[in-house]
Amino acid sequence: MTILERYILRRVFQMFLAALLPVLGIIWTTQALQRINLVTDTGQSIGAFLQLATLILPTVIPLVLPFALAIGITQTLGTMNTDSELTVIEAAGGSRRIILLPILMLAAILSVFSFTVDNVVEPKVRQAVRQMIASANADLLSSVVQENSFRRIADGLYVQVGGRRGNGVLTGIFVADSRNPESELVYYAREGAVDEASSALVMKDGEVHRKQPDGGVSIIKFDSYAFDLAEMTKKAAGASLKPGDRELSYLFHPDPKDEFYQSNPLSFSAEIHRRFVEWTFPLVFALMALVVSSDARSHREARMHPTLQVMIIAFVFRWMTFYAANSAEDSAIFIPILYAVPLLTTGLCIRQLIGSKKLILPARFSDQFHDHMIKLKLVRPAGDDAGNAP
Repeated sequence: MTILERYILRRVFQMFLAALLPVLGIIWTTQALQRINLVTDTGQSIGAFLQLATLILPTVIPLVLPFALAIGITQTLGTMNTDSELTVIEAAGGSRRIILLPILMLAAILSVFSFTVDNVVEPKVRQAVRQMIASANADLLSSVVQENSFRRIADGLYVQVGGRRGNGVLTGIFVADSRNPESELVYYAREGAVDEASSALVMKDGEVHRKQPDGGVSIIKFDSYAFDLAEMTKKAAGASLKPGDRELSYLFHPDPKDEFYQSNPLSFSAEIHRRFVEWTFPLVFALMALVVSSDARSHREARMHPTLQVMIIAFVFRWMTFYAANSAEDSAIFIPILYAVPLLTTGLCIRQLIGSKKLILPARFSDQFHDHMIKLKLVRPAGDDAGNAP
C-alpha cells in the first residue's frame, strides 16, 4: 500500500470513528433507557442495569456501522475534493485504484467484523440479556419484598408489604388476587416471610376476604397460610428465546419442540437469510459512497452534498432490505428479494466505478436544484462573473 493510500485510509478511518461513536452512543443510550424498568420494577441495583446496558451494546453496532462508514467516506472525500486533493491526484495521472483500494479494504474488514458480531457475539449477549431480565422478574426478594409499594407479580396479582425486620420477617402483608373473576381474594397478615425453598409467601396471623359471585364477602381468619408463587416464578425464570437470539448452528437445526419454531418455522429461515445478507452492508454502503463522492468535481457545480445524497440512498436501501427480511417471516417469496436488493445495488455501483461515470441528477431535476441554490444564494447565476468583469 502506497503512502497516499495509507493517507486516505487513515483519514477515512478517523472520520468513520468520529461518525460512529456519537451515533452509537445515542442509540445505545436510547436502547438502555428502555430497560430502566429493570431497576424501577424489580428493585435491581444500578450495577445490574449497567451490566444490562453493556450487554445491549453489541446488538447496536451492526445497525450503526454501515451508516458511519458511508458518512466517513463521503466526508473525507468531500473534504479532499474541496481542498483540490482529488483534482491533484487525477491531474498527476493517478488511477482511481488509489482511492478505491484502501476504502474497500476497510469496508471488507468491517464486513467480516459485522459478520462475527452478528453471528457469534450478538446471539450470546441477547441470550444473556433475556436470562438476566427473566431472573430479575423471578427474584421474589426483589420483585415482591418492596416496602410500602404495590408490586405486580402477574395479571391480577399484586403484593405489598409494610416493612421488614431482621431474619427476613415481613410485616403488614397485603395480597390482592383477582386472577379468577368469579372468586376475588384479598389477604391481610400481620407478618410473614418468603420461603425460597418452596417459592411461597408464608403469612401468619391474618385473614382472607373472599368475594362471592352474588356480591357477598366471606372472611376467614388464619394462624398460618402459605401463598404459592412457584408457578409465576417458574414462568418468569424461563427466558423465551426468539430466532434472533439463537446461534447460527441452532437456526439450521432447530429443536422441533421450540415454541417459536412450531408457531412460525419461516421465522428461522428468514433469520438465516437476514444474517447472510446484512453482514455485507458495510461493503455495499462503501460502494454507494464511492460512487457519490470519489470523483473530482468543480466547486461551482450545483449538486446535493455527497453525505446527504448517500444517506438518502442508504436509508431507502436499508428500508427495502428490512421490509423484505420481515416479510420473509410470513412468505418465502421475499427471500429472493432480500438477496436481489444488495446484489443489484452492488452491481450498479461497480458498473459506475468501472466506467468512471459520475452520478448526476437528470437535467430537469438538476436545473431545479440549481435554481434553488441560487435563491438561497449558495451559488451565483451563470454569467455573473462575466458581468462584473471590468
